[in-house]
Amino acid sequence: MTTTNNLLTRPFSGIGVRMLAGAAIALLIIVTFLLQVNEPDPAWPKYWMVRPLIITPLAGAVGGMLYHFINSKISGSGMKRLLAIVLGIIVYLFTLWVGIVLGLDGTLWD
Repeated sequence: MTTTNNLLTRPFSGIGVRMLAGAAIALLIIVTFLLQVNEPDPAWPKYWMVRPLIITPLAGAVGGMLYHFINSKISGSGMKRLLAIVLGIIVYLFTLWVGIVLGLDGTLWD
């Protein structure tokens, strides 16, 4: 009898997919903010874009992880499921907002 390792057959399942999706959405949002800056303030550090490009996708990944946990803990159908999805989206948007604020603090977020 042969046992299979789920990690080898499906490396990006469940929580990993949601974390990658959350980080990708956050990265797209922060890049749209950063591309709008034509002439940065001379008082800002030389590599001021690095901080938001790291912190915001990390916050998006945490938001995706929390979304996964909320949806996996609330089982059922109908209104319970809808409530879990809405609550997960609200939690994701809050963590995304915090990530954007922390990433842009001192530069675009003054």
